[in-house]
Amino acid sequence: MAEALAGQRALVVGGGSGIGLATARLLAADGAHVTLAGRTVAKLEDAAASIDGSVGVVGCDVLDAADVRNAVAVAEGDEGLHIAVTVPGGGPFRPVLGYGDDEFDEAVRANLRPQFLVLKHAGAAMVRTGGGSIIAVSSTVADFPMPFNAGYSVGKAGVDQLVRIAADELGGVGVRVNGVRPGLTATDSTARMVGNPELMARFLEQQPIKRTGQPDDIAAAIRYLAGPESSWVTGQILTVDGGHTLRRFPDLTDIARATLGDDVFDAVMRGEVPR
Repeated sequence: MAEALAGQRALVVGGGSGIGLATARLLAADGAHVTLAGRTVAKLEDAAASIDGSVGVVGCDVLDAADVRNAVAVAEGDEGLHIAVTVPGGGPFRPVLGYGDDEFDEAVRANLRPQFLVLKHAGAAMVRTGGGSIIAVSSTVADFPMPFNAGYSVGKAGVDQLVRIAADELGGVGVRVNGVRPGLTATDSTARMVGNPELMARFLEQQPIKRTGQPDDIAAAIRYLAGPESSWVTGQILTVDGGHTLRRFPDLTDIARATLGDDVFDAVMRGEVPR
């Protein structure tokens, strides 16, 4: 469907690299004007230069409500906002008992607050526009447990529930809300994992499709949910993971040990919890 998004304006938060950049390229290729948002403007400008299409950039700390409001306003321009995609997330790798009392809250916040702020402000803009599509990037760990990454996993599970509730509330005013759950995908943030052959063998043992995900795999799912092809789809979480969630998450106890150090890991597992 050539130029299926012609005349539409899109905001991609976390569009400077990886899944966000791959998504921006697809949206621009189909005719949308895309605004890339993120903390590092120079990185966004380099990303924009690599995209063939109509692209702008705006600096944005996605945990800051004022920054998100400004990014939405820039993306909206005078023509309204039609598409919003939010990618950022992450968290520390440690046992549940090894989180500091405030550290767990911070990890959940880092994954859930950006999605809420973009949904709130982009959703309001879309109501003014007359409709639109919001896509939240979640993770397969929202669906099955990832030991030693509780803050990230709980944050992403919250994202999925936020998607469902917002979709129910906003469908009547023409705003669709969906999510995408990537499996292990080769990006800057996963480079150390993807570059470890032994670790990758553990992951691929649990996947029917024996390869690592690529940003374009996830971007294609986001593009589907953004466009007219999915006009009757809302409140859904599309998993793109090579079939990983059909099986189980690999045992990463040794990685957690190496991350914390044996002495700290053993102390935590003896119940000597941090303060």
